[in-house]
Amino acid sequence: MVEGPLAPYFEPYAEYLADQGYSQVSYWKKTFLINEFSRWLDREGIAVEEITTAHEEAFLRDRAQHRCLKGGDRITLSGVTAWLREKGVIDGRATASVEISPVDLVLQEYRSYLHDERGLAAATIENYPGYVRRFLTDISGEGELHLASVHASQIADYIRRNAPQDRTFASAKHIVTALRSFFRFARYRDYIHTDLAAAVPSVAGWSMASIPRAMPADCVRVLLNASKEWRAPAGLRNRAILLLLARLGLRAGEVVRLELGDVDWGEGSLSVHGKGRTERPLPLPHDAGQAIAAYLEHGRPESASRRVFLRSRAPFDGLRSSSDVGQIVARAIRRAGIKPGLTGSHQLRHALAVDMLRQGLSLTDIGQMLRHRSPDATRRYAKVDLDALRKVALPWPGTMP
Repeated sequence: MVEGPLAPYFEPYAEYLADQGYSQVSYWKKTFLINEFSRWLDREGIAVEEITTAHEEAFLRDRAQHRCLKGGDRITLSGVTAWLREKGVIDGRATASVEISPVDLVLQEYRSYLHDERGLAAATIENYPGYVRRFLTDISGEGELHLASVHASQIADYIRRNAPQDRTFASAKHIVTALRSFFRFARYRDYIHTDLAAAVPSVAGWSMASIPRAMPADCVRVLLNASKEWRAPAGLRNRAILLLLARLGLRAGEVVRLELGDVDWGEGSLSVHGKGRTERPLPLPHDAGQAIAAYLEHGRPESASRRVFLRSRAPFDGLRSSSDVGQIVARAIRRAGIKPGLTGSHQLRHALAVDMLRQGLSLTDIGQMLRHRSPDATRRYAKVDLDALRKVALPWPGTMP
């Protein structure tokens, strides 16, 4: 029996937890915490509609004095209050009493700018503010944020310290790109009065300098053969994901964004939502289609989510980001006993391109299959076509050393 101001909302929230697929043990732990929180609110004289983040923190501190806090208590409590806000019980503006840092205020406006005025993809809106936050925190420290006083030497010093030679060119370039985007936003909103975007230095990098890091073909075969034995729900999901990566060369983000309506079983095709909000149908290979069907029939939990691939533990929502797919691939590689030295999901995309090249397909065909927007993205695979390179290689002048 729940006592206190949360009592009228206990049963609806309990039904919500059951619909999310939580186990009986998790269900009882969460409902027990709700009961304690409701009693604490009653003792403190706090009504439901007055709950803020500060009250959550105060309850957890009080609870820690009487019993040991568990790792999931904070997440459980924030889940309750988030549900109450979603239902309109708590006014979302009630959190305004919690002090928001100047950096957070600027980043909130920057995210809105990226979404509403730039129309960028969700992954970009998620990633750029993270790079900008680290820069703003670095230059402001514990003090006030004064964007108007930022000068070029601070930017150059930050890039010099945070884009060292041990970083890959791509990761260093992401810092530079995000900062230029942010300074264009700051100039547009009149937070700064000089073109600081032009003051962000470029990171040294050379086009076509790297070689695609592809998983060897025999390792791909071992991985896919090992996945045939995975019968648990998570194993069925992971096999379907591996086949989409290896057979169609899908990016991790494209796998995450797949929805049930994207699979056309009658036509045997898959609608892929790629970079730049592009959408393109691809033929669905037989084994990949079988794996998806097996997961949907025997492994996918009941959920209101329209995403094809869901979390294997409650709450059964869709995979959150590309890193989830990367972790699935890394665990699958370890489970199959493969040690190629690489753990990212993109290596399967590279492996498909290299295999197509060795089978005699042209770079144009490979670019169309991988949905590259620029021919340069495909051209670098020519460096792994050793047979073709031997035909155009010049003889070594003089005697071989």
